[in-house]
Amino acid sequence: GCILDGKLYPFGEIARTDNCFRCSCSREAMRCCSLFHTPTGYDKENCKVIFNKKSCDYDVVQKSDPSKECIVYSRV
Repeated sequence: GCILDGKLYPFGEIARTDNCFRCSCSREAMRCCSLFHTPTGYDKENCKVIFNKKSCDYDVVQKSDPSKECIVYSRV
């Protein structure tokens, strides 16, 4: 198997790791891609980015009221 962040994963495809990556584990290597997209276009003055481990994505919320979401214009 392969070890990522101290956890052993079996050979083959891993749909989702604990840290929100999709990986492929072989005897030669472990290759991973993130399941999330980082917000880049939003109101940085009034909003902040919080990682949501449940949805494996970033939430962009108002600094003054984190229960309210902000509009995100672009992600990478």
